[in-house]
Amino acid sequence: MTEKEIAELIQNELIHKSWGFTEQISELHSPLYNKDDSIQIENITSDHDEQTVYVPLLNESFYLTFYINSEKKEITGISTEPQILIYFKAISENMNCSELKKMTLLEISESWNKGDQKKSQTGSYHFSGIKIESDKKPDRFEKKMEAFLSKLQKDRNGIIQLSQLAETTIQVLIDFHNGNGLLGGPFLSKNNIKQLADLNLSVDFDLYVSGKQYIS
Repeated sequence: MTEKEIAELIQNELIHKSWGFTEQISELHSPLYNKDDSIQIENITSDHDEQTVYVPLLNESFYLTFYINSEKKEITGISTEPQILIYFKAISENMNCSELKKMTLLEISESWNKGDQKKSQTGSYHFSGIKIESDKKPDRFEKKMEAFLSKLQKDRNGIIQLSQLAETTIQVLIDFHNGNGLLGGPFLSKNNIKQLADLNLSVDFDLYVSGKQYIS
């Protein structure tokens, strides 16, 4: 299915609400639309004949998600999926960010020096640091983590050197919809764990909930 066909299918469901969940979520949150009144789509992923479509919601980080059978061109399920952000962080009280950057060939997403003013908080940094971010597009945690670890493996020597000379970790931030209080959680595969050990890295999870609860 083309993105236009998918958007039309979703918009038709949002208007007619043939699924009970559509009516339920519509009472709580508003999907975002483009200037031409077409539904906004943040990402579309495919798995065999199923496509997962992520629609952003007004003032929320999590997504309204549609599961579509591309062969039958019909919606097979609707839910909310969390926003998932993954990044590698290396910090040091002794080295500056330029020294940290030189240790890796990977693109740096953000960097700062000890004493720099924090952007979103008051005060200044007590350490220098660098960040390498994953793709920000929404997707399942397992796929995002697998892709990010593969990215870090492209400069295995640099990441290991950073882990030996600085404080390093992979930070995972997950923002769930607090619809019914049942959040689930991330899953690390055996391959993920092997890759983390090979890169000498740990993982730190920050889990959040937001949004309105379903009306009972």
